[in-house]
Parts: sequence; C-alpha cells; structure tokens
Amino acid sequence: MNLSVQLAPKNKQGLLLTNPVMTASGTFGYGTEYSRLFDIQKLGAIVCKGTTLNHKDGNPQPRIVETASGLLNSIGLQNIGVNALIKEKAPLWASWQVPVIVNIAGETIDEYARIANELDGVAGIRAIEVNISCPNIKAGGAEFGANPKSAAEVTAAVKTATSLPVLVKLTINTSDIAEIAMAVAEAGADAISLINTLRGMAIDIIMRRPLLGNIIGGLSGPAIKPVALHMVYKVAGAVDVPVIGCGGITTASDAIEFIMAGASAVQVGTAIFTNPRAPLDILEGIEQFMKKEGIEDIAELVGAARY
Repeated sequence: MNLSVQLAPKNKQGLLLTNPVMTASGTFGYGTEYSRLFDIQKLGAIVCKGTTLNHKDGNPQPRIVETASGLLNSIGLQNIGVNALIKEKAPLWASWQVPVIVNIAGETIDEYARIANELDGVAGIRAIEVNISCPNIKAGGAEFGANPKSAAEVTAAVKTATSLPVLVKLTINTSDIAEIAMAVAEAGADAISLINTLRGMAIDIIMRRPLLGNIIGGLSGPAIKPVALHMVYKVAGAVDVPVIGCGGITTASDAIEFIMAGASAVQVGTAIFTNPRAPLDILEGIEQFMKKEGIEDIAELVGAARY
C-alpha cells in the first residue's frame, strides 16, 4: 500500500511525505512536546508553530474560549523567534525521520523574506509554510492574504529568498479564495494549504465584555469543517499545485473527505487538544479504509469526489 505524497513536485528539493497526515501550525508546538505521547516519526510531516523574525509574547489573556463544536483562539503568534528556533529546535529536527515544516509570519514583506532567508539551508528544516492568514494579530498575517496582489508579492519574495519548498497558507477571510490561490500559485508557491481559522468572538453576558483579551480570535474545530471542505474543493479545481486541507478534521472519515475533494494531504489541528494521538489515529483510519476498499495507492483517492 502506497501512502506517500509529493507536495512540491516543481521544486528541485521536493517534499516527499511517507503519508498524507500532517499537524497544523500552532497546535503541535515544535513537535517535541508530543514525542513522549506517541511515535511522531510515523506522521507525514510536522508543521511547527508560527515563527516571526523576533520573539513575540503574543496577545493578552485570556486567549482561548470554547464554542459550540469549536474553539476560539487569540494566541497572537507567541514564539521564540527565528534565530532561537534555528539554534534550539532545528538541530533536534535534523535527527528526525519526519519532515519538519516551519510556519512563518511577518508584519512586512521584507520580514517574510528575511525569515525565509535565515531558514534556507538549515539542517532539519524541510520546507516553509507562509502564513498570510492569521486573523488575530494587529499587523501582517491575513492582511497579506486578503487580496491577490499582496498575496503574490509575499509569495514571490519568499521564493526569491529561499530554495526550500514553499507552502502558502490561505485565509477564508477574503472575497474569493480561488483567486488568491491562483495568484500565489502563479507567484511560485509549491503547494497551498487551507484554511486557517475564521474570525470570530464571544461575549461574557454577565461581565458584558468580550471573553478574549484581544476581542477577536480565530475559530477552528468541527464547526468550520464544511466551510473548509468547500474551500479545498474550490481551490483544488483552480490551481495546478498540490493542495493541503485543514479545518475541523477530527476523524479518518473527515480526512478522506478532504482528500476526495482534491487535497493531496491534510493537517490535523484542534483535534489534538482533546486527543493528542488524533493525527496517528487518523492515519491508521485511512489505512484501514484503503484496505477495506481495496485501494493500493492514496493517489486513487485524491479528487475522487470531483466532477
């Protein structure tokens, strides 16, 4: 049975995964936090938490609020910064079998390019995921993913700064996600991941104030799955690069739906908070489904539900 997927077929280095199950940025830390709970080397890839040029403390507390079938988060890209990541995390990743992809974010196009350049050629880092979709920071993030021109400019700048495969993570908070996807693909993106969280908020009716310290946050979890699935279906039909599906994936059935919609791989995020083994459980479920259906290659399922 062949579960391997190539996420950067146009890149000289390529990005070959042994299977299509990845972790989503911001939900799996740097991978080290979960290595004691299960064999993370069995995963297709790990995407580390969002990394900025300098250390960030993130948004004010509270940062997380549970909602109906979902989760609102307003972490604000708290992270150690790119230099500390290269010094403290990359050497360990270099000893791992599972590929590690670094999610990056910036407040300016130049910052994105500088981070990408710092990561270029660093052992242990296999690819970059460009975050132009974070909805809960005051500058950068989703601002760049809101229109085709700025999304393409960021993508082109990052591609120029690094030889690593470049994935671009898109936001639903835009008028036409397919148009954005086509723009970043034309600008050189090796693959496109979607979706990031949806903007949302919650209010404490007793205190009469927003529950999140940042007022707004990003909604994730099962509540957004139908929206994410539709966006993956739409984008997969519009671009000629691999698509990575993300948004509310909790079970193997969820993952298979995204793959049948046209995703070459999937990212598991919020489900990890309630079940740390969720990515591995999903991988095992995909394998069981393929055995039951007599499917020898995962490629047979990619886009199987498309007309």
